[in-house]
Amino acid sequence: MSESVNAFWGEPKPLILASKSRARAALLQQARIPFVIEAAAIDERAVEAPLRASGADARAIAAHLAQAKARALAGRHPDRLILGADQTLALNGRMFTKPTGREEALEQLRALAGREHALHSALCVAQGSNLLFETTETALMAMRPLSEAFLAAYADAAGPALMASVGAYQVEGLGIQLFEHIDADHSTILGLPLIPLLAFLRRHGSLLG
Repeated sequence: MSESVNAFWGEPKPLILASKSRARAALLQQARIPFVIEAAAIDERAVEAPLRASGADARAIAAHLAQAKARALAGRHPDRLILGADQTLALNGRMFTKPTGREEALEQLRALAGREHALHSALCVAQGSNLLFETTETALMAMRPLSEAFLAAYADAAGPALMASVGAYQVEGLGIQLFEHIDADHSTILGLPLIPLLAFLRRHGSLLG
């Protein structure tokens, strides 16, 4: 998105989104939040490893990764609001990561089918050395039982998008066919809890109240 601002925005420059996620960018665009994208160059698996070893759960890991992304850019742009975000998926204590290929994606879907899992969506807003706001919201996602025939057809239709998200689905597209019940705000499912973010930005004076 360009560096232009709008009548709702109270900051001299747009927000910096420390993520390449198209879904998060679309949510900010729809809410008319001016932003530019500068993905944080962190090794997420390396950041996760000691947390997993210490017994941290998926919710805490999502929050830590969102904070790490915000901090990674805050020192480079000390006068800007930096938005870091991350999302983890957990099922009965097992934490999933993005599948690396079709077979791993299908294995994830088989594990999730017929069960309810949790998506933990965390965000962190930083400016300079200060963490201004953090929140983690959880979406409960009940996936219906899935036949092998359906899984094969789904994988063929999804193509490379199968490996784009943890859990091998995007509910804003074909992935909605996988579910029988979803208990969450839509923006939380997409990885950026927008309602609490907007409330913070208004309190902070960054958005017109």
